[in-house]
Amino acid sequence: MAASEQTNGPALQELLSGAKLAGTWTLDASRSTIGLRTKSMWGLAPVKGVFREVAGEGTVNAAGHVTGTVTVAAGSIDTKNNKRDTHLRSVEFFDVENHPSIVVSVTGISVAGAGSAGTGISVTGTLTVRDRSRPVSFDAAVSTVDVGEVWLDAHLEVNRGDFGLRWNRLGMASMNNTITVHAVFTRQ
Repeated sequence: MAASEQTNGPALQELLSGAKLAGTWTLDASRSTIGLRTKSMWGLAPVKGVFREVAGEGTVNAAGHVTGTVTVAAGSIDTKNNKRDTHLRSVEFFDVENHPSIVVSVTGISVAGAGSAGTGISVTGTLTVRDRSRPVSFDAAVSTVDVGEVWLDAHLEVNRGDFGLRWNRLGMASMNNTITVHAVFTRQ
């Protein structure tokens, strides 16, 4: 398979508006990564984890409007520390027994830097964690292999307190977290 190439703003806009990307797209979970980064120990210790189970799909209509959903199994968090992972799955954090999924619903994208050499998009939608939905907007870089595969890379900053994840013994865990995304979508 060919290596990905950055898609510039005008080229991406042309692919979208020219209906070349129209259709149904599926997240390739085996090549996609959804991660979580935060700080612990009063900001001194970085904590990184990945969600091992992800799924998603999207649709691009003939006019280039994009919608989609990425679903993450909250219980699949893996920080390489079993005790911490068990705590993250508990009612003090993700409460996976009652809220098994974290969902990003995309309601649209807009090409950033149209008319320039920009390769980015702005994504809008909602993030749902523990049945609490909040609007989100974030920037992402887009790469394409061909019109049958699109890569999306992004960092989404969230305050976990907005979603009811308020546990913070002695203030040692950061409330600010970064969700990292490398999503590979293939045309169906």
